[in-house]
Amino acid sequence: MTLIDPIISLAFSIHGGKGVYALLLGSGVSRAAGIPTGWEVILDLIRKVAHLQGEDCEADPVDWYQSKFGTYPDYARLLEIAAGSPAERASLLRTYFEPNEEEREQGLKTPTEAHKAIAELVANGYIRVIITTNFDRLLETALENVGVTPTVISTPDAAEGAIPIVHTSCTIIKVHGDYLDTRIKNTPEELAQFDDRMNALLDRIFDEFGLIICGWSAEWDTALRAALERCQSHRFTTYWTSLGEDSPSAQRIMTLRRAQRIEIQDADTFFRDLTEKVMALEEYARPHPLSTKAAIARAKRYLTDERYQIRLHDLVMEETERAYGILSETNFPVEGVGFSVEELKKRLAKYEANLETLVSLMATGCYWGNSAHHKLWVKVLERIGNPQGGKGGLVVWLNLRLYPALLLLYTSGLAAVAADKYDTLSALLAGPMYNDNGERRPLALKLVPAEIADQKAMNQILGQNFYTPVSEHLARVLRNPLREFLADDVTYERTFDRFECLFALVYADLFNKERKRIWGPIGRFGYKLGNSEGQNPLKDLLAEAKQRKESWEPLRQGLFGGDYSRFEEIAVEYANAVSRLGWC
Repeated sequence: MTLIDPIISLAFSIHGGKGVYALLLGSGVSRAAGIPTGWEVILDLIRKVAHLQGEDCEADPVDWYQSKFGTYPDYARLLEIAAGSPAERASLLRTYFEPNEEEREQGLKTPTEAHKAIAELVANGYIRVIITTNFDRLLETALENVGVTPTVISTPDAAEGAIPIVHTSCTIIKVHGDYLDTRIKNTPEELAQFDDRMNALLDRIFDEFGLIICGWSAEWDTALRAALERCQSHRFTTYWTSLGEDSPSAQRIMTLRRAQRIEIQDADTFFRDLTEKVMALEEYARPHPLSTKAAIARAKRYLTDERYQIRLHDLVMEETERAYGILSETNFPVEGVGFSVEELKKRLAKYEANLETLVSLMATGCYWGNSAHHKLWVKVLERIGNPQGGKGGLVVWLNLRLYPALLLLYTSGLAAVAADKYDTLSALLAGPMYNDNGERRPLALKLVPAEIADQKAMNQILGQNFYTPVSEHLARVLRNPLREFLADDVTYERTFDRFECLFALVYADLFNKERKRIWGPIGRFGYKLGNSEGQNPLKDLLAEAKQRKESWEPLRQGLFGGDYSRFEEIAVEYANAVSRLGWC
């Protein structure tokens, strides 16, 4: 019987347990980049010292050094001999680990395919801890290129004062140090033991995480080998990648940890293949169009019969809870990930993909449903609009956590306006609440498009300079989910403007109650007020309300408390504020 490819098994394990696996990387991972090992650097430094002294050490550099200085080669001492000042030592070390112009053109001393693949796994939340024996900074560079700023621990002091691993998106532990620190470990004596603080950190990781080991022979790193050997628990599988025959030390550790051995061609091929499989599983985990269609069909059937209210509730809330679980900080970290346009684009796409079915359910429900279903739609918005996690983190990512709620509000609001169900719209805009330090406040006041996503970055994603880029993005994203109810593009455009006008005015009304001042968000309609074609969505809405007053349908269904004078006060002042923007 043919056994399953162990890389496939590993891909399933990583995908099924985000952040569960840590990497242990040896010099083999940086080898393809032309980065020397620490021992190779020592030998080259000895040759340089011998050359400066006019002597030949090629027969045995270590023996020459011991005869000359009466001691075993020491990294820090060699650097002092070869370069006098700290600046000169730093310049010397950079020649080993940083590319010159020629090396950069050849792709040397730059992140390899393995480093880039690892960075992709980290950026998507699958790997959060990396232990490495390497001194170089290729991992850090690869991570920064995808918008991740890792926490780097390269000394015992850093290990003692580090932010807890659970609170970082990525932690790199450089057990032998960093190349610019003369305390890096190279000699057998230095590799024999770690500081107690570093040991404590490693003991915790080896106990709590599964391991993927690549490019490490286990032959020379006595202290690291000992840390693995003293770990008695094996909560998760250890995967050990091998090229050919394993060293006796590696075989012993594999036996102790009951590791699964994976024969690989090289680190680049392994990590590229692994990452592709993990990301393929993520893509597969997206709601399939058929499952979305099936959910919509069930919702329509349940909406037509009061007997199915419980089934409708369960259908919608099960999908809500599925989406809520995916919207965690594990999948969308707010700390340790730097801001970039590419990362913003990636997060928007992930939010939209994971909300695909829920968006369709809300559109269907708010178009075909009735007042008996209002509590359900409010419940969904409140659940998604009160995101998981604390208040710490990068502000742009904290703000973006509300994008899913904004997406659902626009979806359901557009569907309600398309169906002329202003009682549903009233429930959607005024009903959902969010928790503000123990006080319940209208969720609508938190859902200002311009405050949820960075405007400049959104325009870069859209490739055009819009006044309201988030609204423009929403208009594009929601076109297909609402096509069933708004087949014509012109009708869709007008419905979108009408919803944004009503949303802005309801917001202004709620804002006025809290702040005694009239202000509201401005949608795409804001730049249409002086449109040469005569379209003025806000002016048209105000004229419609003035003509019908209390008999105007939005007022009859509860918006603005059904009070035309209250609506008029809000609308006139808001319209004046918009006209002063000078967008037209």
